[in-house]
Amino acid sequence: MPQSRACGPTVRLIAPGNVLHNSGGNAYNAALARGLTALGAEVEICHVDGHWPVGSEEERRRLAGMLLDGGSGNGSGGSSSDGGPRSRESVTIVDGLVALGAPGALEEAAAAGCPAWILLHMTLEEHPDLEERALAAAAGVICASSTAATAIRARYSGARYSGAANSLTGGVRRALPPIHAAPPGTNPAPLAAGSEPPHLVSVAALLPNKDQLLLLAALAELKDLPWTAALVGSDSADPAYAEAVRSTVTRLGLAGRVAVRGELTGQAFAEEWHRADLSLLVSRVETYGMVVTESLAHGIPVVVRSGTGAVEALAAGSPDVPEGPAAEAPDGGGGPALPGAAVVLNTDPAPLAAALRRWLTDQDLREQWREAAVAARKRLPGWDVTARTVLDIVAAPR
Repeated sequence: MPQSRACGPTVRLIAPGNVLHNSGGNAYNAALARGLTALGAEVEICHVDGHWPVGSEEERRRLAGMLLDGGSGNGSGGSSSDGGPRSRESVTIVDGLVALGAPGALEEAAAAGCPAWILLHMTLEEHPDLEERALAAAAGVICASSTAATAIRARYSGARYSGAANSLTGGVRRALPPIHAAPPGTNPAPLAAGSEPPHLVSVAALLPNKDQLLLLAALAELKDLPWTAALVGSDSADPAYAEAVRSTVTRLGLAGRVAVRGELTGQAFAEEWHRADLSLLVSRVETYGMVVTESLAHGIPVVVRSGTGAVEALAAGSPDVPEGPAAEAPDGGGGPALPGAAVVLNTDPAPLAAALRRWLTDQDLREQWREAAVAARKRLPGWDVTARTVLDIVAAPR
């Protein structure tokens, strides 16, 4: 039974101010805030401007000031967004995009007795020394998927904490705080009707990591079959890559088959989902892939890249399907209960093209994936589950 607002904790969520497109991290943060509020928490989202994930020295100092100013939510006061006193039970959670590149700010807050939690959407592969320091200074780490939590534990586990020299920093390895997982929830959605010929949709910002160029190369090998496709996602985050995507559509002779729609909202986005038969997420790196479960909520099967957190999302509504590598099928066929497939990909589009060709030409496989997706949509956890998980994590005795 939800708590009343009067007795709920105060949660301050510090998010990056420089991510303006509709990213998975932004969507997770907003949905989490709504879920926590529904459970009785007083939630304040604070955006901190900066060139994150590392930012300038001045930007990192500004973050440190935010963590110290009213951030000692362990009973030392401060003020809420409405100017009133903060609850005695208060906690600060910092988006990992901000926190992982600014360990000094987290260390300063921890030294002052007000350590912040890190909400980790993506790891900071290019700065492992900064990441390790930031994680070690946190009150705890909340990962946006079990895949990410497992990866972080594996990266900083075992002998790393024996006191041996840290090859990354030259110092002594730091023990990490508890690492938890709070996978995204999913909002209920109407069942997609599909199209004839089949319509494929890829919902992701036009960014190199999302690898739309690989997807287009795969689709170019399928021009002998009937289908249409749409790329839906922001084209402003990386204008040069977005232009490369658009020019590739033309160069590969796909202009009449593939529409580059940009970022859609409201009725236009709903209509795109309604006509879709298959969703595609072939990101090189993906912590979870909220668009995968959003697709399943519409009863749309999904093809994802093997070895990424998107495989966890693909199995989210299928309790009989194991998570991780056991859920993957190297040939792109998928298991009998999987609403789609995880395909092993590198830079060659052929495996993806082969998986899509099989789906387009095998009516039984299409019906099997569709039935699995429709079954999965009824079992997807909601955002109330995510919010309750986070609230239980930060409220647990340290």
